[in-house]
Amino acid sequence: MKKKSHYQAEIAGTGIYLPEKILTNADLEKTLDTSDEWIRTRTGIQERRIAQKDESSSTLGAHAAKNTLNAAGMTPDELDMIIVCTSTPDVLYPSTACFVQKNLGASKAAAYDISAVCSGFVFGLSIAEQYIKSGRYENVMVIGAEVNSRIMDWTDRKTCILFGDGAGAVIVKRVEKEEPIGILSSHIYSDGNHSDMLIVPGGIGREPVNREAVDNKMYCLKMAGQSTFKMAVKRMTEVSRECLEFNGLSTEDVDVVIPHQANRRIIETVSEKLNMSIDKFFINIHKYGNTSAASIPIALHEARESGRLESGALSLLTVLGAGITWGAAAIRW
Repeated sequence: MKKKSHYQAEIAGTGIYLPEKILTNADLEKTLDTSDEWIRTRTGIQERRIAQKDESSSTLGAHAAKNTLNAAGMTPDELDMIIVCTSTPDVLYPSTACFVQKNLGASKAAAYDISAVCSGFVFGLSIAEQYIKSGRYENVMVIGAEVNSRIMDWTDRKTCILFGDGAGAVIVKRVEKEEPIGILSSHIYSDGNHSDMLIVPGGIGREPVNREAVDNKMYCLKMAGQSTFKMAVKRMTEVSRECLEFNGLSTEDVDVVIPHQANRRIIETVSEKLNMSIDKFFINIHKYGNTSAASIPIALHEARESGRLESGALSLLTVLGAGITWGAAAIRW
């Protein structure tokens, strides 16, 4: 048997699922003091997907998971672990991952949620990487699934124009190869000193659910936009450089950057800071808005389907989310 150091964490399959309902900027013009031009020029967003009443993070996640299994040619009983990255869980408990597990019939898998908001998928990928490279598990499903529309204040044009619903997933598979392939490394960080920058202040731990909190929309997203913008550019740039340097790589080695799709201007500024052509950045924010933890896996799948992630290609993932949390990962395809 080869040494565990020869275990690589390869991406065996990707998949997505998006609600059918589309909410355009023109639709938002009817209820908000905003315009299509205002939204597009400041964010790059043209439309976003909105979950139906019978849809939730678990149903979106399960659909994405099934599509991923089909792409990988695998069955649910081959999964050792299911990690659902979400900040909009179906219920307080049990975990959304358990609902996904039931839907898939993946009875042999451990299933649990993690919450790192927009950074969730990269955090989940990092967890999967460790389990795979240690030799403990063979197949780990990582899902990013969100129904952000459920926590929006639809009268607040600063936030509700930005977010959408959707799910994306990957299967991280153990392979035994000498050459580096799959997830080369992942780098994740948090700084709770900035926890109020992006927050849904209502909860049950500090204060029970009450009518006043609901009426005051404390269960809706609150965001300090300018501070978040500056922090995203700073941290995404720093962690991208760290990830590349860790692997002895440069920006010239990167074929495709898969950034968190929060704001096109953030992506463009990160591109400038890294001195990389914007053409290397895969951008789909115009179609979906910010889908939080689902953002990167959706973009990853679409980049792969478009032919930009062929065998041997190097992709760089980079993200910042509430917490604040941030991270990056390098993947060799």
